[in-house]
Amino acid sequence: MACSMILLARTISKSTKSLRHEVVRPVCAVASSTIAALAVKAAGRRHGRNSGTSFASGLPPSLLLGAGIGAVSFVSSLSSSSSPTTQCEKSNHANAVTVVDIGAPFPLEPLDNKEIPGPVGIPSRVEQVRRLRTSSAQHPYDILVVGGGATGCGVALDAVTRTIPSDPSRKFTVACIERGDFASETSSRSTKLIWAGIKYLASASASLLSLKLLTSPIQTVNEFVEEFNMVFQCHQERKFMLDKQRHLTNWVPIVCPFTEWHKVWPPPFGHWLFSFFPILAPVVFKFYDSLSQFTCPPSYILTKKETRMQFPQLNEKDIKYCAVFYEGQHNDARTNLAIAMSAAEKGAHIANYVEMIDCIFNDAGKVIGIQAVDRVTGDKFQIYANHVVFAGGPFTDSLREKESRSGSDEQTMTSAVQGASGSHIVLPGYYAPNNMGLLDYNTSDGRFLFFLPWQGSVIVGTTDKKGPAETLPTAPEEEIQWILKECEKYLSHDLKVRRSDVLSAWRGWRPLAADPHAPPGGQVSRDHVISTNPNTGVTFIAGGKWTTWREMAQDVVDKVLGRENGDMKCNTLDITLHGGDGYSNSLSVELIQKYGMDQKVAEHLVKTYGGRVWEVADKAKPTGKRWPRYGVQLVEGYPYIEAEVRYACQEYACTIEDILSRRTRLAFLNKDASMEALPRVADIMAEELGWSKRTKASQIKAAQKYLDSYGGRIPQEDAGKVSLPLNQDVISLFEQLDTDGNGFLDIHEIKDMSERLGRPLSDKYLKKVFDEMDRNRNGKIEVEEFIHWLENSKDSTGFAKALNESYRLGGKAWLKRRSTTFLG
Repeated sequence: MACSMILLARTISKSTKSLRHEVVRPVCAVASSTIAALAVKAAGRRHGRNSGTSFASGLPPSLLLGAGIGAVSFVSSLSSSSSPTTQCEKSNHANAVTVVDIGAPFPLEPLDNKEIPGPVGIPSRVEQVRRLRTSSAQHPYDILVVGGGATGCGVALDAVTRTIPSDPSRKFTVACIERGDFASETSSRSTKLIWAGIKYLASASASLLSLKLLTSPIQTVNEFVEEFNMVFQCHQERKFMLDKQRHLTNWVPIVCPFTEWHKVWPPPFGHWLFSFFPILAPVVFKFYDSLSQFTCPPSYILTKKETRMQFPQLNEKDIKYCAVFYEGQHNDARTNLAIAMSAAEKGAHIANYVEMIDCIFNDAGKVIGIQAVDRVTGDKFQIYANHVVFAGGPFTDSLREKESRSGSDEQTMTSAVQGASGSHIVLPGYYAPNNMGLLDYNTSDGRFLFFLPWQGSVIVGTTDKKGPAETLPTAPEEEIQWILKECEKYLSHDLKVRRSDVLSAWRGWRPLAADPHAPPGGQVSRDHVISTNPNTGVTFIAGGKWTTWREMAQDVVDKVLGRENGDMKCNTLDITLHGGDGYSNSLSVELIQKYGMDQKVAEHLVKTYGGRVWEVADKAKPTGKRWPRYGVQLVEGYPYIEAEVRYACQEYACTIEDILSRRTRLAFLNKDASMEALPRVADIMAEELGWSKRTKASQIKAAQKYLDSYGGRIPQEDAGKVSLPLNQDVISLFEQLDTDGNGFLDIHEIKDMSERLGRPLSDKYLKKVFDEMDRNRNGKIEVEEFIHWLENSKDSTGFAKALNESYRLGGKAWLKRRSTTFLG
């Protein structure tokens, strides 16, 4: 009776009000453990991590290095070193940030990591740290780079390969350290494009044709020329990457759909001229092609009929035609690692998980080195260098604070870098063709939004919101919702974009830089900024784009080393990055023929490791199947294999999260899949690195905490508060459990809810609960079956009780009373 009344009430309710949006606020068990976890997340989001843009930006001393995940410890600044030349950072700056460390618990206790060899021809990580410890005040490095993102590693590569025509035997000594993993920040969280900046070309044109040309003609023209030169240089750097680094990059055609022939309103970039962009687009894109000397695939147009055939996911009814242009695409984290490994191969002493904690000064106040700590072992040591470069991206100011002297000589630091965040979501691959993306050039708030196929899925982004940089990849729910809403504009109405289709979501930060040491009235750069502190001699680099990493590195080395060494030759334009040697278009076929690998696995391995793929394939183990014969996959549906984990340990991977986020991209592609692969990754790393059971357990816990900060199918609760759902009826509960909105529950949705309630069910008890619900044994829990289970369950697992308590349902008696009120 209760069932029928509730079902009738559900029908009436749906007829009198619009259906609830698909987004569901997660149920949080009011347990102290949950509150503690949320408190850690809240603190992390509030303060961020003082790290580099995937760069080694040392944390302030307020971080207790040995703290495990979940512990929130605030400690006072480290006291000054006994060394007369060392000054420790004081944490009394107005903009100092207190940090909660999220990541692997270092140093390892006990220290069980064993030394394993690096890739062929490259020193191991342990050996690199050993070499970093050998510098002294009498024998310093020529240059030390603090930051292991794309720019920092690029500076190391450029410097170590520089030659001086007058002294060919002279080779610079180079060191580079990264506080976390290579590319652990901004450099791994991009839109995955190597793009030449069509947006900047458009904004420059809009500014040139504005009233500013009449009021400030010289300034307006200068700004246009600067912006145009930046776009032109982006084209040259894109050409370098796509031509020289074919093993890491590919071209991707991007559709720009038009639903009007003219008078687009409001006009893009706020300029009336762009209201005619649908007519001008073919000419604009041809001009865009010309900036790279037509070395890119040519732009073209698609008729409405051709669009329907090539991009069937689009809403063909409203589309007039499409213009198509090309941009470069890459796996950003892998490109960053390739730059780092190339620098190591050329002779740079480079290591991840080495943190700068202090600066070392001489009597004149110049920085002559740094105090560092190997976060894996906890060992502290000094690194001396004639020149120190900070490459910390949006976290650069945190590094610059360490230049300040204590006591009466302390200087007031002028902020140089602000952060701007960009969120991305990942949708299943069926939302776009596997070889074509989409650009929305005129979103509801005027930003560009890319819709791109990548690694078998579809990336959608990015947003743009200014604010203090944070280290966790957590994407705000409101930004996820905004992206989903914008997706619906061009997609077919038959293709519903659901919140539960979000497989992963993340947020990265880009630096917006200004030169704090520029003379008054100096021109503000609209690109990257390179500035040297005249008091300490430290140089920092900030700003720029992924596309121009090589150009930025060249500019830094020219500025830092050029003063003393005169004419130097930059050789990076002639360098093929790690994995480029031995790469060919037929390499995947050779791999399949030799090892009997799955085609998708072989293609993935070749595009990731290039000519180094044989080193990975040699570690592949038999699958035990007739086909494929080699290459045991980490998780179903993705081409990553166990051999990659073993090889990643040789490429300096130190944590489980390193593997799941950057060596593979599972966490970026599918949060649930990364959680599924985590136990096996832990087993392999423990075997390779010699972890004890204690170390392995702590690493697993740390990885789970970090991966939980990614977005996924289920919206995350606001990390700053704990709240309970307001709805107290069973229908509400069922709809919240039904995250994909298909009208029934499957076993995975029941498992998700048990975890959200803080009462995770083992596989044995999960099956038991599901079988109790599934009365007709069809593998689907209809609402009637769910209500019947709530009313009649023996609740041997305590799951029904947890639901009742969390939703304040009040038990079986409440259900019967409540059902009678629906018809009143």
